[in-house]
Amino acid sequence: MYIAATFYHFAALPDCAKLQPVYKAKMLELGLTGTILVTPEGVNSTIAGAREGIDAMLAFLRCDERLATMTHKESQSEKNPFLRTKVKLKKETIPLGVTVDPTNPGTYVKSAEWNKLIADPRTITIDTRNDYEVQIGTFTGAKNPATRTFKELPQWLEENLPADKTVPVAMYCTGGIRCEKSTAYLKQQGYENVYHLEGGILKYLEETPESESMWEGACYVFDDRVAVNHDLSPATHLQNCPCCNTPINAADVRRNASNGKSPCGKSL
Repeated sequence: MYIAATFYHFAALPDCAKLQPVYKAKMLELGLTGTILVTPEGVNSTIAGAREGIDAMLAFLRCDERLATMTHKESQSEKNPFLRTKVKLKKETIPLGVTVDPTNPGTYVKSAEWNKLIADPRTITIDTRNDYEVQIGTFTGAKNPATRTFKELPQWLEENLPADKTVPVAMYCTGGIRCEKSTAYLKQQGYENVYHLEGGILKYLEETPESESMWEGACYVFDDRVAVNHDLSPATHLQNCPCCNTPINAADVRRNASNGKSPCGKSL
């Protein structure tokens, strides 16, 4: 059984270019696959391997006091979800297209409190992921900005949020990193009550019994599993295409999304 660990952490890493070869050497030493993005503003990663290797890599990273408080999420897979070992140097952990301070995000909301927040009719709940991700699973009542890239989100927010900046806004994404920037952006725009699902969808699925869940469908992930069910097991059949009701599977979604098509393969 392979363990997949997803993590990110915002911290000033001016020496990120020096960290890149060190991280890759350690991953290879421990027999791990996956990708770590190293940037001047922090790290963003999903890696996979045996339990011992995952634990050792996380401990190694946290030995750096700048990453000491980094948290992570786990899921399991019967086969290795990654083919290669990569450590990439990037300018940003995830590009939003506007300048924000990701160390000043919205208020974190734990899984146990999330249902109450988004069930409140005053709350505007926004799925910050791309449209092809939202199509296979989302929270009940959430708004889909129908973006093709994260950089399109600020414009959608500007055009669709009310002028009343006291309105509660709840945002979520797969693991939390996109919301670190999107909620920081809204605060920067003057919104006063901005909330962020702590740990993202994956943590919510891990901690919330399916009988109490407000999640519908599967959750898209960026590895060979493509999507996971509520119990975090790899998803195969993903209900029906929202465009034409044709049965689709996880592989269809990934292949067609990369070609700018609907989940079933029809042109958008």
